[in-house]
Amino acid sequence: MSFSVTRNVSWVGKIDWELRKFHGEEYTTARGSSYNSYLVRGEKTVLVDTVWSPYDRAFVQDLERLVDLQKIDAVVVNHAEVDHSGALPELLSRIPDVPLYCSKNAVKSLTGYYHKDWNFQVVRTGDKFSLGNMDLVFIEAPMLHWPDSMFCYLTEANVLFSNDAFGQHYASEFMYDDLVDPCELFDEALKYYANILTPFSPSVRKKIDELKSMNVPLDLICPSHGVIWRSRPMNIVEKYEEWADDYQEDQITLLYDTMWNATRVMAEAIAEGIRAASPSTEVKLYNIARSDRTVMVTDVFRSKAVLVGSSTINNGILSSVAGILEEIRGMKFKQKKAAAFGSYGWSGESVKLITQRLREGGFEIVNDGFKLLWQPGEEGREQCRKWGREFVNSLG
Repeated sequence: MSFSVTRNVSWVGKIDWELRKFHGEEYTTARGSSYNSYLVRGEKTVLVDTVWSPYDRAFVQDLERLVDLQKIDAVVVNHAEVDHSGALPELLSRIPDVPLYCSKNAVKSLTGYYHKDWNFQVVRTGDKFSLGNMDLVFIEAPMLHWPDSMFCYLTEANVLFSNDAFGQHYASEFMYDDLVDPCELFDEALKYYANILTPFSPSVRKKIDELKSMNVPLDLICPSHGVIWRSRPMNIVEKYEEWADDYQEDQITLLYDTMWNATRVMAEAIAEGIRAASPSTEVKLYNIARSDRTVMVTDVFRSKAVLVGSSTINNGILSSVAGILEEIRGMKFKQKKAAAFGSYGWSGESVKLITQRLREGGFEIVNDGFKLLWQPGEEGREQCRKWGREFVNSLG
């Protein structure tokens, strides 16, 4: 499959309708994804990125139907991660001497993955590759989201090839933002930002400022996953600015796991207290062991505060709780408040341990937490409601 994006740019990637997990088992992709590769043709011909390795042979075969491979003058590798570079070994077995334009860090990544001494051409911000009647201008974008990441901008056509930035894990036959459901699109774009780019928000802000300072016309943003932004491409840039600015909504998310439902009863009663004290605040509850981690991280991203609960087991916390705490620690969330809760039978360490891990994750701890012995009765449930009311009132 291929289609014309502009007079000089063709999409030559792969839509992956079946993809349900990404980054190993870390990221769920309920709506599939795409691996976007672009063929740019002027007086010279350049391929921008490739596809994931399971589709390498079909990718090269489809590419060969569009262009004589020997007439490809250069390949741009905006990012070396295998979902973008996976077809390079197959392609370069056919055109081994073609120059690969990439960042200095990408050379390290590519040789680490493929152990090949390819024709690397290291570029920096401002360097250009001339296609004769237009230029590809390279823009380093370290930590969006790897050290090797970069963009490239096609002059005359006013197209930004942004690689992982501004992308979504979203499969669609339409491939343009104005042709798909906008609610689905922005849901996937926000989920993508929350789970992949949140730790690098300072770099996002800096890069957007740099792009704006270049003051170049922008008609299309062509990311490496999901649909192309063409109706108003600055819209997603403005969303990134908003999301990178310690984003939060009037939402509180409760994450918990439970052994014999005592901690679940606590979570539900705490949520009742929050709703009673602040009816406009959206409250989300997730049993961690039974819920989608990608969705949970997205709702933590949206939230102004988070409550995490666990039963005490073996003087510790349940493994699902430990896992999500480790995941959200790596997200480096800022300006979010938190507290812990949980039930116990005899030792009761879970609240203290959760509080410690939340603090290590950069959350502002509101109080010492709340724990109850055994199964909450009506008196215990009322204590939970009271604690929920006090928690939301303390947020200001």
